[in-house]
Amino acid sequence: LTMEFKRAQRVEGLVLEEISKILQNKIKDPRIGFATITKVTMSDDLRNAKVFVSIMGNEKEKKNSIEGLHSATGFIRKELGHRVQLRYVPELVFKLDDSTEKSAKILNILLDLKEAECRERNN
Repeated sequence: LTMEFKRAQRVEGLVLEEISKILQNKIKDPRIGFATITKVTMSDDLRNAKVFVSIMGNEKEKKNSIEGLHSATGFIRKELGHRVQLRYVPELVFKLDDSTEKSAKILNILLDLKEAECRERNN
């Protein structure tokens, strides 16, 4: 079990790295804006991969980027197949990862609170 777990983790890291390179160098779809692969989770049999993507921009830009990624999935899988030695090239599902945005919002709220606290003290 632990060996399989380590293998899945290794494959996740490899898949993340290669999809990032493919996005940077091979994908020319103008819909795909500033997209960063933040995480990949593989199924135990390594046949399915959830690819979490952080996308900068407004809601429309994010929606367009995800649509662009969905339409490029076949090409990305084919490229991945050439680059990664696996028995099966995993099915890819792209998911929007908004955790970075949530973190930024929380950070801004905390900074605002701290500022308000400092103003309070100085009055």
